[in-house]
Amino acid sequence: MSTAPDAPVTYTQRDAVGLITLDDGRANAFSLDVIAAVNAALDRAEADARAVVLSGRPGRFSAGFDLAVMNGDDVDAVQALLRAGGELSIRIWMHPQPVIAACTGHAMALGAILLMAADTRYGVAGAYKIGTNEVAIGLPVPRFAVAIARDRLSRRHLQTALHQAEIFDPPGAVDAGFLDALCEPEEVEATAIAHAQRLTETLHRGAFRRTREFVRGEAARLAAEGLVADVADVADARRR
Repeated sequence: MSTAPDAPVTYTQRDAVGLITLDDGRANAFSLDVIAAVNAALDRAEADARAVVLSGRPGRFSAGFDLAVMNGDDVDAVQALLRAGGELSIRIWMHPQPVIAACTGHAMALGAILLMAADTRYGVAGAYKIGTNEVAIGLPVPRFAVAIARDRLSRRHLQTALHQAEIFDPPGAVDAGFLDALCEPEEVEATAIAHAQRLTETLHRGAFRRTREFVRGEAARLAAEGLVADVADVADARRR
């Protein structure tokens, strides 16, 4: 994939691993254009790679949805962005290749949801915030995210993470289930790529895809049904 140096999403092939890097120089917020670019990179990975690493820029994985859109008055735009973000989350959840996250710093809202959707999640030690803060900023946690969270978050933390918008530091995020392990900041991306490469050498692709459906298929169906209701809720909420 040919990308401009200042593009917010870049794709790099590392042997059998497709590296997708988010870097808009700011919060790594997800707009429709950013989501489309990530989807294009995933298309490239499906064609040319055998595993995927999703990484952020130093200090920031993603702040989530573009709040200028989500808090705006254009209902159609809010619905379109919510639908696209939910579909991306479900796509990563059911991706036919292993998806490894290199959480390079803060990961909030959709950023944290994408961590839950990935297979193995490496974070970095430091003063970083990770969590689903929707309820604290006046938004319900989307149903599609709840379906994924029920499979990934610790039962001890599910209620506080979703209902009470508890935000975790990196060790707390490991305990809660947003992350699997911590690395030094300068090592996180290389560690994720190395793990992804090992998986390409040890896993049978067809068996992985079938097992993905066995393990995650029901949650994916619930997430897809929930996303339809989430999008409808936007219009209903604005009419109240």
